[in-house]
Amino acid sequence: MKIDDNDLRILAILQDDARVSNAEIARTLKMAPSGILERVRKLRERGLIQECEARLNPQVLDMGLMAFVFLKTGTSNVKWDVGAEAAKIPEVLEVHDIAGDDCYILKIRTKDTASLYRLLRDKLGGIESILSSRTTIVLRTVKETTKIPLPPAVSPAKHGRPEARPARTKARR
Repeated sequence: MKIDDNDLRILAILQDDARVSNAEIARTLKMAPSGILERVRKLRERGLIQECEARLNPQVLDMGLMAFVFLKTGTSNVKWDVGAEAAKIPEVLEVHDIAGDDCYILKIRTKDTASLYRLLRDKLGGIESILSSRTTIVLRTVKETTKIPLPPAVSPAKHGRPEARPARTKARR
């Protein structure tokens, strides 16, 4: 799938602020708004832009406890898709099928340790194929983002304008 420089610049701008208007992107990139609209539509169709969503403050919403839960699963008479079942739980923000000793890792947000305990016991405990779990509670988050690193020629901080590249010099012999 080929992505040209203008597409990368558009992606960088949208990743920085998904609420920016097509007109603003057009001004920044010195392109026609209709061209930006068409490019964004094609980026969505090609699956490069999956969705745009608001990022909420979990502390303000009384969901300040974050935990990672590692699950080991096994087989049973009833075939369970543990990942799909865990994904149905609203407090489970991410489900990853992983390699290693564990089978899944879940990113969970709850109010406090008591609500995390109830989730582990009542909701995850109800999934028959889970053999064991390990829970790690996050004490402090240093970085949390959904932004994908784009090629170095695109700088989101400069709203997608290409970074200056050093001039090539001839080596003297």
